[in-house]
Amino acid sequence: MYVAVKGGDRAIENSQKLLDEERRGDPRVPELSLEQIREQMSLAVDRVMTEGSLYDPELAALAIKQARGDLVEAIFLLRAYRTTLPRFGVGEPIDTARMAVRRRISATYKDLPGGQLLGASFDYTHRLLDFALAAGDERPVAEIAPEGVEAGMQHVADILDHEGLIEREEPDDDSQPVFDLTRESPRYPADRAARLQNLARGDEGWLLALGYSTQRGYGNNHPFAGEIRVGEVAVEFAPEELGFPIEIGEITVTECEMVNQFKGSAQVPPQFTRGYGLTFGHCERKAMGMALVDRALRARDFGEATEAPAQDEEFVMAHSDNVEASGFVQHLKLPHYVDFQAELVTVRALRRKAEAARAIADAAE
Repeated sequence: MYVAVKGGDRAIENSQKLLDEERRGDPRVPELSLEQIREQMSLAVDRVMTEGSLYDPELAALAIKQARGDLVEAIFLLRAYRTTLPRFGVGEPIDTARMAVRRRISATYKDLPGGQLLGASFDYTHRLLDFALAAGDERPVAEIAPEGVEAGMQHVADILDHEGLIEREEPDDDSQPVFDLTRESPRYPADRAARLQNLARGDEGWLLALGYSTQRGYGNNHPFAGEIRVGEVAVEFAPEELGFPIEIGEITVTECEMVNQFKGSAQVPPQFTRGYGLTFGHCERKAMGMALVDRALRARDFGEATEAPAQDEEFVMAHSDNVEASGFVQHLKLPHYVDFQAELVTVRALRRKAEAARAIADAAE
């Protein structure tokens, strides 16, 4: 039970003013611009767009600034704004095979068609603080050949598929309506489309922890990073008045395909299986965690035991959303005076009863 807070309007106003002051910081320090956040904190912007379910770097940068760098709060702000936008329809599926690739690595093949493109990554740094950044030193410009960015690279999984060594993935029926997690509540058991939508919006830390657990034995997951690619893909939409799709822009996405072992069954020969992750922007850790959890949640599809937390779809999906989780935890800050007073009465009565029983026992001795 909650009780209304009365007479606190002035205090709330002052709290909001203090928040504005804290957000601005020392006025002698130049204020961060949205352009600086968008260009120099791009990984934070990409995460906010992914978990906020809205591809708009400018708005994501604004949310980060407003939230003082609290990414979960920024995701909440972006989600709230998203609910005010009109919806014109459903876009065509993006074709990542036609991606203009900026980064593409595989842990399964050293030499693969199209080659490995290291791109921009922390993977090859020493994780030492770079004090040159504090001094404001100019960074050297990378030497990249114009042909370094390629489009139309074959997926690594296609190589295994050509040999029949990995499970076949059949496309969904285009005539069926697309499940939309933002408008419908998931029902359990959920199909893979609903699960992937949930994981795409899910908290990166949650997916990272669950993915890690599957590698430590809680889920029987033995993955290989088949491919991780980052690049730009075209977004297409088919207006009703035209009857055919047109390109309306392009977005940056990260795609991860995990290759997992499967011993086979009476109906299916031994083969590799897939785990899939896709995010807005450059979010490799999130995409990898998503792919690991996706495969863990498919255990039922392959007749495997579902004993680990990462294999329990209701547990995973119901607790993945950081906006819901944050709201539920932070609601504990709201007044619960009536509830607590009721608990106090109960505890005091129980203590009196216990003390009386103890006194009777002592007298009997």
